[in-house]
Amino acid sequence: MTDTADTYVAAIDQGTTSSRCIVFDHSGAIVAVDQREHRQIFPKPGWVEHDATEIWSKVQAVVAGALARAGLHAGRLSALGITNQRETTVLWDRATGKPVHNAIVWQDTRTAALCGELGGADGQDRFRERTGLPLASYFSGPKVAWLLDQVPGLRRRAERGEIAFGTIDSWLIWNLTGGPDGGRHVTDVTNAGRTMLMNLDTLQWDPSVLSAMNVPEAVLPEIRSSAEVYGTAVGQLSGVPVASALGDQQAAVFGQACYDVGTAKNTYGTGSFLLLNTGNRPVPSKNGLLTTMGYKIGGEPPVYCLEGSIAITGALVQWFRDQLGIIRSADEIETLAASVDDNGGAYVVPAFSGLYAPYWRSDARGVVTGLTRYVTKAHLARAVLEATSWQTREVVDAMYQDSGVRITALKVDGGMTRNNLLMQHQADVLGVPVIRPRVPETTCLGAAYAAGLATGVWNDLDELRSHWRKDAEWTPAMEAPVRDREYRNWRRAVEKSFGWLEEDGV
Repeated sequence: MTDTADTYVAAIDQGTTSSRCIVFDHSGAIVAVDQREHRQIFPKPGWVEHDATEIWSKVQAVVAGALARAGLHAGRLSALGITNQRETTVLWDRATGKPVHNAIVWQDTRTAALCGELGGADGQDRFRERTGLPLASYFSGPKVAWLLDQVPGLRRRAERGEIAFGTIDSWLIWNLTGGPDGGRHVTDVTNAGRTMLMNLDTLQWDPSVLSAMNVPEAVLPEIRSSAEVYGTAVGQLSGVPVASALGDQQAAVFGQACYDVGTAKNTYGTGSFLLLNTGNRPVPSKNGLLTTMGYKIGGEPPVYCLEGSIAITGALVQWFRDQLGIIRSADEIETLAASVDDNGGAYVVPAFSGLYAPYWRSDARGVVTGLTRYVTKAHLARAVLEATSWQTREVVDAMYQDSGVRITALKVDGGMTRNNLLMQHQADVLGVPVIRPRVPETTCLGAAYAAGLATGVWNDLDELRSHWRKDAEWTPAMEAPVRDREYRNWRRAVEKSFGWLEEDGV
């Protein structure tokens, strides 16, 4: 066991819009934070890209910034953990370290037609039994296949072993540990499990899926556990063990101490992601959820989750602010929404690029329903917030139908948890307490915890459980008949969003 008085662990959180580095002490408290945004690139409607070289540059900058703010040099760090936006896909030249194309982001929909072709007569469920995932443009495998076919000469180079594929964790680990000069080409089970190329039972790349998608094994990283030393950093972090990788939502599960079967967390960001711990065996979903990895600590058995992925929650508030101009800052929506007692009969379904769980309807588009002249901007503000609560309720219902596990509380994190009105409504529509932790940065904290477990900073999960502290709790106050009526209205509004995108894409 390391002497705890002077023990620090850093975590890199490479997200969809920005990169952060947070330094934690042994108690799990934040010592320093640095954060920088990167560009969002939109070449065509529905296409979303990032410059992977820019991301690596920003990551280096936030690491330096966090260490400077903490007054520490790299030698004081016991370990480094990584958490990342999932599914975003990078292909790079092993010899030069340069990406061969911009990264294709998880939100990107360019592979929708390819997914339809891959599904064939089996449809979305062709690979679900092996991978836990429906065929959707969300996942990495089809993105890799698209790049190999669309970038001239790339497939031939990939088959010769000259090209490496990775989700963002792999890209960062490779660069941190040397890049073209000995960088480790690895990923962890949580990220590999989001490619639609990993077999959920064997935790290895699935040959039949690789063959079907025409992805050569030569491009793939080695799959490792979520908490082990992958290699030693070079450069500004020279000598620091790189000791964990977790997709961002799985890292939040770990940071929220959801280590027991039946514990659940929801992270409210651009979209929202609700994960339920289902234990050491994958639970197949018949209700539109994803069967996904939770985490795997070294040589211990893997832990699986059911996940409900909601595409648009916080992004709906941004749309209300930026596209409609009704509020000037995101925080203003709570005051505006609180000025009325209810939504006035209005519902907003934010299917801006289709619906994710539990529907997986790429033909859906956003709708506002129930409008009358009585409805004001305050009612709309309330409907915008309530859309997040209702989408979460749909996911929780699907989880119960799949697993038979009824959650008794929901742990929450992410920026929207500052909105007390939303959190109260969330408790009301679920009928269970909603609990926010004292350390809200649970994604980074989870990556730090996993890295610290791998390097002896912390002993075991019981020690990590003891660090978790409640900051706030909301208990249900809505009467059941009101909740049931409002939920019926929400479901009717969702049905109005179906079928807007026709087959020719307009």
